[in-house]
Amino acid sequence: MRAPTDEPARTGWVRSMARGFVGRCPHCGRGRMFARFLKVRPACEACGLEMHGHRADDLPPYVVIFIVAHIVGYVILEMEMGYDVPLWFQLSFWPAATLGLALGLLQPVKGAVVGLQYALGMHGFAALPSGPEASRGEEPGFGSADDRATDPRPGLGRA
Repeated sequence: MRAPTDEPARTGWVRSMARGFVGRCPHCGRGRMFARFLKVRPACEACGLEMHGHRADDLPPYVVIFIVAHIVGYVILEMEMGYDVPLWFQLSFWPAATLGLALGLLQPVKGAVVGLQYALGMHGFAALPSGPEASRGEEPGFGSADDRATDPRPGLGRA
């Protein structure tokens, strides 16, 4: 059991990813994460969490492609096996549906990836914001605020 400190607790990974999925700050859940469609804000306007160090890179598009391909592929297969759909409909509807699903999922998936990076203390998220609004004492989960982020010794931290 650790002694309580002045440091704010890092939000658990499920809550951080859920907050990121809806476009909110993974730390406080009040500030907006995105300044533009896929551009992450430099810092949260509510709690001051610096978000400029994130590195979502290629994971969000890969996850979106994986999800959309499985959904669209399954529905196309079901329609082909069960219904006689005209070719003109297939050639006009499925590309539009695929594009719509991909664009609709890209920002939430990127937000969830940034939330996961925050929860795990990756890519510039090792330091938490300080101040009274940041110390709300959320329950730590997987990726909680332990000594791994600040421990200078090599290794994975305490067992």
